[in-house]
Amino acid sequence: MKQSSQSTKRRSSSHTTEREFGGTLGATCIPIFLPLLVLFLLSISRSPGASVLQWPPQLPPTSALWDPLAPTMLLGWFSLHIFLYLLPLGKVSEGLVLKNGTRLKYPINGFHALCISVGLLVLMLWMGAPLGSLFDLLLPLAVCATGMSFILSFYLYIRSFWAPHHALAPGGNTGNPLYDFFIGRELNPRIGNFDLKYFCELRPGLIGWVVINLGMLMKEVELRDSPSLAMMLVNGFQLLYVADALWNEASLNVWPLTGPAEAVLTTMDIVHDGFGFMLVFGDLAWVPFTYSLQASFLVIHPQELGVAAAAGILLLNGIGYYIFRKSNSQKNMFRRDPKHPSVSSLETIATATGKRLLVSGWWGLVRHPNYLGDLLMALAWSLPCGFSHLLPYFYVVYFTVLLVHREARDERQCRTKYGMAWDAYCQRVPYRIFPYLY
Repeated sequence: MKQSSQSTKRRSSSHTTEREFGGTLGATCIPIFLPLLVLFLLSISRSPGASVLQWPPQLPPTSALWDPLAPTMLLGWFSLHIFLYLLPLGKVSEGLVLKNGTRLKYPINGFHALCISVGLLVLMLWMGAPLGSLFDLLLPLAVCATGMSFILSFYLYIRSFWAPHHALAPGGNTGNPLYDFFIGRELNPRIGNFDLKYFCELRPGLIGWVVINLGMLMKEVELRDSPSLAMMLVNGFQLLYVADALWNEASLNVWPLTGPAEAVLTTMDIVHDGFGFMLVFGDLAWVPFTYSLQASFLVIHPQELGVAAAAGILLLNGIGYYIFRKSNSQKNMFRRDPKHPSVSSLETIATATGKRLLVSGWWGLVRHPNYLGDLLMALAWSLPCGFSHLLPYFYVVYFTVLLVHREARDERQCRTKYGMAWDAYCQRVPYRIFPYLY
């Protein structure tokens, strides 16, 4: 009996106690609220008024939420990308060292998947496929993506109880079923060598965003014989963003740290967060169906955009992209070769872990210059939709809140991990995202 009691005590003490996103209350409400918000935003974007403040809102009938074609299309899309993920294209990279001393291997072939997907779409258009019908299927597709997110999340939660303790996420083992389901218990759930989190992070939802945008453009062609300048800008900006993310899949940086690992494999999502409903729904439903709101808005609410306004928006997106790409490239070069002439003069602060914190260059301007570039681009994506409606600016508001919250999570983790070195870094670089403001 004494041995059993000690064993129970050890298991209990192994639970993590820190909880984010509002703890149990947040983990209960968010899985209900966010899917409803996605459906609400999609419904409002296609209503004549497109007013987020109108009450009661103009909602579609329940019959508009289901179409038997939607699950077929969604399963076909996922099957295609599972096949592309498994193709021996690109290189294979190793992630960071896990608790048990091993490294997982990841195929870096997301850009290949994007190119093949675009090629297939062009072929379909040439063959006369009605890609504009995606506009009419957006709500059923969002419902199916939400259902798929719940099914996958339940599977991940159940299978996590067979995972060894070293495979659990740092914050996903609280012992509270609602919170652990939401945040994710297992860090890197895999079926064989197929990494479920890594696959969902960069493939079906991200590339699906591009496909939805193209569908909205083709719907506009059906309605008005040609795409508007505003629609082309939105499609072009967001295609560039996705293509850049996948082209730089092996060199995507978010941490102000130097180190040997491929940077996309050092992001908070991969390294720290478990794979639960939070990430599953974000990857499979939230990204493709809310990030494409500007394009779906423009189908029903066309905007006249002059050359001067278009040039200004292009300039803003270019500045944002320049900051985003240059800051990430500078960090990646420092990771690969700190003696390279372009980065050899950068100042750093040593940490007790052996890594170094950059305190000059782009990363001496603010602690997250890539976030600054991200937000400037987000604004540029919304401006083609004009100023008559709030809905197209939902992404800007949401993304600002997301990055500020994410930066605060970074701050807590880095202060815990690097202690005095992080305090010294914050003194040298006092602004987090916006120079002289925040």
